[in-house]
Amino acid sequence: MQRIGGGGTPPARAPRRPVRLRAHEHPQRPEVRPEIGDSWARLRGLGLDPERGREVRRLRPGELEETRHATGLEQVLPVLRAALFTPGEQAPVVLAVADPKARVLWLETGRRLRRDADAIGFEPGALWSEDEVGTNGLGLAARTARPSTVHSAEHYLYSHRSWSCVGVPIRDPRTGRSAGVVGLSGPATGDHPYLRQLALTAARLAETELRAGHLEALHRLRTVAVPLLARFGGPALVVDGAGWTAAATGLPGPPRLALPPGSWGVGGVHWVPTLGECAVEPLADGWLVRPAAPRPAELAAQAGSAVLELDLRRPGSPELRVRGSAGAWSHSPSPRHAELLLLLALHRDGLSAARLAEALFADPARTVTVRAELSRLRRHLGALLAARPYRLTAGAETAVLGPDDPHDLLPGSVAPAVRELRADLARGALRLPGRPGGAQPPASSSANSSSLGSSSGAAPSGTTA
Repeated sequence: MQRIGGGGTPPARAPRRPVRLRAHEHPQRPEVRPEIGDSWARLRGLGLDPERGREVRRLRPGELEETRHATGLEQVLPVLRAALFTPGEQAPVVLAVADPKARVLWLETGRRLRRDADAIGFEPGALWSEDEVGTNGLGLAARTARPSTVHSAEHYLYSHRSWSCVGVPIRDPRTGRSAGVVGLSGPATGDHPYLRQLALTAARLAETELRAGHLEALHRLRTVAVPLLARFGGPALVVDGAGWTAAATGLPGPPRLALPPGSWGVGGVHWVPTLGECAVEPLADGWLVRPAAPRPAELAAQAGSAVLELDLRRPGSPELRVRGSAGAWSHSPSPRHAELLLLLALHRDGLSAARLAEALFADPARTVTVRAELSRLRRHLGALLAARPYRLTAGAETAVLGPDDPHDLLPGSVAPAVRELRADLARGALRLPGRPGGAQPPASSSANSSSLGSSSGAAPSGTTA
């Protein structure tokens, strides 16, 4: 990747009087992007003043060092510095690396831009979330778990409108969840088409570095596991703390086991998807797993008595939990699969591929994409996902656990159905299906049907308020 040098004309200083945009002019304008309009509406609901803002909250020095160590992101800094900056030259951008909560852990730039960043409190230890400092690339990417660009007057706070910024989540290769956010910022004195691509490249470089570290850790675990497994007569495998297989004997080891959300504690006998009942013991930085009798998980046996719980309470980290006669397991669905699961949980009678395509893309012709995603989802759900129309099996009890703030429901989604569902929840027109085991809300024929677009005729099986 080509480095950004500082030769030639130095970057222009940020204008002293940022462009102001009256609040009533912003999200109603047709050219405003959906994610910006949604963010502004959310922040107005929180009562954040775009002119005054809030005093920036900061981590104490000890907390900052502890948070840096906990993320494991320090290993990515050398490669980012080497790729983005030329030593001794004036940097035209600000590089920030934050944790998943948008707390700025490291900030790299030249003296000139550092002064401008300091003036708005953008410094190591600062909490740069949307709730604290309004719409910005770093905070928006942290909340939505997707790349986000915020240019000039798209910032919610007037004081930030002399900047352009891009934030891109860094995915932890072990868990698939966000390990943090990398952000690039610069003066909003002109168009910077390269800024987003640079930030995307920086995030991919960081993920490559994390993946290399994970492979090294697996190799270290393997050197411990192989001599141990050689002493066992039966099938066994060793996995790391995230479930990735380091070594196996007596069975074809799956690439990764689905660990329960709270890990296995001190071990014991546990039901493991694809393996059945297993004796589990802690070993080095992982687990020794010995199946009682290797056998595939019989998801079909769960279909008649399963309990599905879609947990969307943590923005950017959806989780699907399933309990049935054969045991319990959990799965972290992709953002697209989380959207599909949410729609299927609300519409228990089922939806055709065309209606799902309209709900996700505002284009009923994109059925090929929908069918491909549902085929991938069926690998995890098995017989719990039925077809013609696509639906969750009728015998499964289903619940959706939503966040306290409806705007945080799959915040990275720009699907028309999800955006309209957020609006319905915020104004109290619809409730999500209740917790499994309790009284389920009855289906309502009067529920708002806008979650599938204006042409939809069927109402979701949620409950109207």
